[in-house]
Amino acid sequence: MSPRSPSPSSTDGKDYSQELQDFVADLAQLPERESVASEIEVLQSIYGDDAVRIWHPPAKETNHRPHNGNNDDETVRYEVLLSLPSPHEDISVRVLVSLPPTYPASTPPQLQLLSRYIGAFGADANLFGSILRTYISINGVEWSSDSVCVFDGLQNVLERCTGWYEEKLSAEKAGELLREDEREDAIHTRTSSTPTTKAQDSDDENLPSSHESKTPPSAIPAGIVIHTAEPITDRKSAFVGRACQISNPSEVPLILSHLMSDRRIARAAHPIINAWRCQVGALIHQDNDDDGETAAGGRLAHLLQILEVNNVLVIVTRYFGGVHLGPDRFKHINQAARNALELGGFLDAADTKKNTGRGKKH
Repeated sequence: MSPRSPSPSSTDGKDYSQELQDFVADLAQLPERESVASEIEVLQSIYGDDAVRIWHPPAKETNHRPHNGNNDDETVRYEVLLSLPSPHEDISVRVLVSLPPTYPASTPPQLQLLSRYIGAFGADANLFGSILRTYISINGVEWSSDSVCVFDGLQNVLERCTGWYEEKLSAEKAGELLREDEREDAIHTRTSSTPTTKAQDSDDENLPSSHESKTPPSAIPAGIVIHTAEPITDRKSAFVGRACQISNPSEVPLILSHLMSDRRIARAAHPIINAWRCQVGALIHQDNDDDGETAAGGRLAHLLQILEVNNVLVIVTRYFGGVHLGPDRFKHINQAARNALELGGFLDAADTKKNTGRGKKH
């Protein structure tokens, strides 16, 4: 369980597994609740005996009255502990399940996120609200009368929480990349402005970083503006999309050389995966380069074709984080490229025009 998530009350040393077992046995004696009892047993077999517990509200809400999973309106309440899928299996969330007396005959369950934190991130109102709407949202779980559906709802919650958590991790990783770039820029600026002796220059020839700090960036064709989208991160890999307008195929190698003169780009596993299309007169010129990422350039070229974008060069830089992503890497490469095209205003969608100029410019 996440160390910052609230834990079920256990100060009285009660055997919660036995408590639930007794409660399920009582439910099974009621014809209208037999399916509820069976469903709880199935959830225990899936998630584990200790993952399902009768819900005990805080003492201040019960006025010190006994509570056995039902309240005055006969609503059954229990909580389920869910672990996020790999590689986040050490992160858990708690979900409250409320079953009205008319479930499953004519009313769906209600799910509520009990965990205030998922990992190190505080759960926000949007996540809480989306889970509350699990059975009434168009993006939620379909419910039909006389059908038990708590498991489907819990899996939907698990997917939402996992997606939310990975977005938070990606945003955090992107922030780290940007801060690292800023630190390196500051170091590079100080190094470039500090006079060095001849002896120092001689010693530094063996250090790649010194060579990089002395190498002036390659010239970029006049009028070229490179739009850089925010990084996409997944399992420690990062994908950065860039796009710029070109007017002649001869500009492409100059732009790529300019990017490779940036040590932060050059150090990537695949620094300049690219594709371009350029119309000169009545002819369309086009090409692409995988830069070592097999078939990636061709996929970018296909993206430009289906978007019908001309006079554009799109580049994706991939930083490998040590974990192989499989086919997911192509999805991220295409998305990084599309983000850069949107950022630069190269797509026709009206809602992308307002994003022009938000990225960094080289």
